[in-house]
Amino acid sequence: MRWDDFRRSDNVEDDRGSSGGFGGGGFGLPVGGGGLGIGTVVVLGIIGWALGIDPSVLIGGAEMINNTRTHYQEPAQQRSGPTGAPKDQMGDFVAAVLGNTEDVWTQVFKEAGQTYRAPRLRLYSGALQGGCGMAQSAMGPFYCPTDRRIYLDTSFFRDMQVRFHGCSGKACEFAEAYVVAHEVGHHVQNLLGILPKAREAQQAAGSKAAANRIQVRVELQADCFGGIWANRSDQKWKSIEPGDVEAALQTAAAIGDDRLQQQSRGYVVPDAFTHGSSEQRQRWFTIGLKSGKVSACNTFAANAQL
Repeated sequence: MRWDDFRRSDNVEDDRGSSGGFGGGGFGLPVGGGGLGIGTVVVLGIIGWALGIDPSVLIGGAEMINNTRTHYQEPAQQRSGPTGAPKDQMGDFVAAVLGNTEDVWTQVFKEAGQTYRAPRLRLYSGALQGGCGMAQSAMGPFYCPTDRRIYLDTSFFRDMQVRFHGCSGKACEFAEAYVVAHEVGHHVQNLLGILPKAREAQQAAGSKAAANRIQVRVELQADCFGGIWANRSDQKWKSIEPGDVEAALQTAAAIGDDRLQQQSRGYVVPDAFTHGSSEQRQRWFTIGLKSGKVSACNTFAANAQL
């Protein structure tokens, strides 16, 4: 992946040097009757046994197995003192990818007569209190709609290579960028009003399985939006190199619900899917990659083939 020419974002906060400090602020995130929160996690695979995490710990995307009534997390405390911009190579890479997503989505929104408001991205290590509760490295990257931040412990990238064999070598850079682009995709959904509507639909769902099916549509659309970023970035910056797309597709397959369930449980439960199967994640990323259009990513359409 060619990323040296990407503009570095000013919206990256580096909290990796803090020891579980407080950050974010804002209101608690409602997690309710449908069984899932809407602040979503791109990869549950970092949890060894995957799925089945209490939503007060894992923001969205996880099955709610112990709680069937609406509750709110406590508002996060405000962290004292500013967070610093990243100065290491990994931090520079993340800032470059985030900056590139900002440039891409600014143009996409402009074409639609709208204004793009970029999210902030907080790098942390271990654990950090944020706008949606406690962020922990075991959760994988996630987007919090409450404070419009993406939370990322970059040790996840190492686990993606070693533990889940999602990619290898230099091609991992594009797969890692896809992870960031997926979370930015959730922010785009939030700006377009899709996340609040999906949240309402989950609360009205008659069962956990029905709420899960809505969550799958949310996640697959974020995968598709990640594909849009790749399409537009390559058009302007020629950022994609041979093997990059294959690495991203391999990563998408590695973190499909069916594969994770098979690895952790020994069997697959489709009603418990929250992110989509390996095939679905690959297909919707490819749809965004080939089309470069938001209209092609309507996973909520009545005739959408998930």
